Amino acid sequence: MVTIGTIQLPDFPLLLAPMEDVSDPPFRAVCKANGADLMYTEFISSEGLIRDAAKSVQKLDIFEYERPIGIQLFGSDVETMGECARIATGAKPDLIDINYGCPVKNVACRGAGAALLQDIPKMVRMTEAVVKATHLPVTVKTRLGWDDNTKNVGEVAERLQDIGIKALTIHGRTRVQMYKGDADWTLIGRIKDNPRVQIPIFGNGDIDSPEKALEYKNRYGVDGVMIGRASIGHPWIFNEIKHFAQTGEHLAPPTIADRVAVCRQHLDFSIRWKGEIVGLFEMRRHYANYFKGLPDFKPYRMRLVTNDSYSEVSAILDEIAEQYAEVFA
Repeated sequence: MVTIGTIQLPDFPLLLAPMEDVSDPPFRAVCKANGADLMYTEFISSEGLIRDAAKSVQKLDIFEYERPIGIQLFGSDVETMGECARIATGAKPDLIDINYGCPVKNVACRGAGAALLQDIPKMVRMTEAVVKATHLPVTVKTRLGWDDNTKNVGEVAERLQDIGIKALTIHGRTRVQMYKGDADWTLIGRIKDNPRVQIPIFGNGDIDSPEKALEYKNRYGVDGVMIGRASIGHPWIFNEIKHFAQTGEHLAPPTIADRVAVCRQHLDFSIRWKGEIVGLFEMRRHYANYFKGLPDFKPYRMRLVTNDSYSEVSAILDEIAEQYAEVFA
């Protein structure tokens, strides 16, 4: 088993990546139901949480069936991050995660996320402030470095372990790469091989199939993998990986009935959590992913993303299930 503080995870756990505007409670619900072992909230701005901003506070919502679950924080001020960790602890997650990996401009260029890879001493002080502010296990998600000339995640792993983090997730790209090109797991494997690093090391980046998950486990020796974009519209990927690892065989792909059923579950939870207007609106970003690959689907997609009535959207989903019944049979 893999241990993070007092949290017990199965051998080679599968983690759902924290993704802004994606990994909210409705999305997490369908991923948990389909095999995710550890999940995280969307990242929460420390400044927003301190100001009691509604959007930041809402992201603290967690549910018992999601456990174990971590709240992920980001920020640029050491003291604010410590106070934010105390507030987040009050929401009773299982762990606190710090985001040192977000590459987007409005985060990194404000001194947060991946920007801390350019100032390791400040990263250490910030992490120490969070560790001291909570009794929960603290974990970190980061990248290889800022650019190809500063791949300093090896130093990061050792120094953050020394001040008390309980696990480290590494995305196999630099900040400059953003999400372009292939993720390079070579350095992730070296960190896992470093005898001085005793905490669990999770790899992240480009895991989009059972074969790749198992290959990277064997090649790089990571304790588990974190999956992000490949789970959007396809939460079945977690159970597919587990089945393949156990049997060497593939699960049957989801039928159109499966796709419609999970999409509807996602939609229903979205409406319960956000209300009908917002729930319907924010669900629009997911339809194309759930029904990716269906021939001549554009007319249905346009109806789904322009309709603001739950009963009508539900009827459209019924139409899709009937119209494409043979496609995934």
